[in-house]
Amino acid sequence: MSYMAHAAHSIEDLSAVPLFPLPNVVLFPRAVLPLHIFEERYKQMMADALRGRRLIAMALLKPGWEKDYYQRPALDPIVCVGTILTHERLHDGKYNLLLQGVCRARLGRELQQETPYRLAELSRLEERPAPTAELAEERRRLISIFEDGTLLATVIGRQFRELLSTPLPTADIADLVAFKFLEDVRLQQSLLSECDVLSRVRRIIEAFETNRPALEPVAVSSAKPSMN
Repeated sequence: MSYMAHAAHSIEDLSAVPLFPLPNVVLFPRAVLPLHIFEERYKQMMADALRGRRLIAMALLKPGWEKDYYQRPALDPIVCVGTILTHERLHDGKYNLLLQGVCRARLGRELQQETPYRLAELSRLEERPAPTAELAEERRRLISIFEDGTLLATVIGRQFRELLSTPLPTADIADLVAFKFLEDVRLQQSLLSECDVLSRVRRIIEAFETNRPALEPVAVSSAKPSMN
């Protein structure tokens, strides 16, 4: 069983998942996000997650979060559940970690627990799948993008071109494109929330093509993690 399949199987119970809200980060399934944990409440969240199932749900804070940051600012209802791949606990109790997205989920009720961080009941987002044949044209478009010019001359461009030669589903590769190249967090959140897989893949490709001239420098010097 692949890592992603194993991870997806291991998070069938989403009845109490720690929330890590940020104003400028959207995680996607399969993507790997480096995080540095320094606030006391989130240091406790990490310790608890490591003792448990190693799950953390990344949530996007809604605009206006600043005035209520240390309480319960409003969150976008669609989150990405991730699992801790690796971690390092520093001498001062802070953490560095790699979190890999596993699945989209919808926020349910928040739980009133005696923890300094937020816990919520989640449910997997119900998606409208797209058969491989329906995404054939979209895969050809992605291959064409990554075979051309500046992107192919970069390490990340070649990584994506290699991914497109593997059996990895087109929808998964599109999610990685959205995570790696699209800088607008509200657009990313909208794509994370899109339930129609065919529509989502097309929207990602269109956004990528539209913004490609501005995004090519990102391919050269992106600070986001590699896909390993």
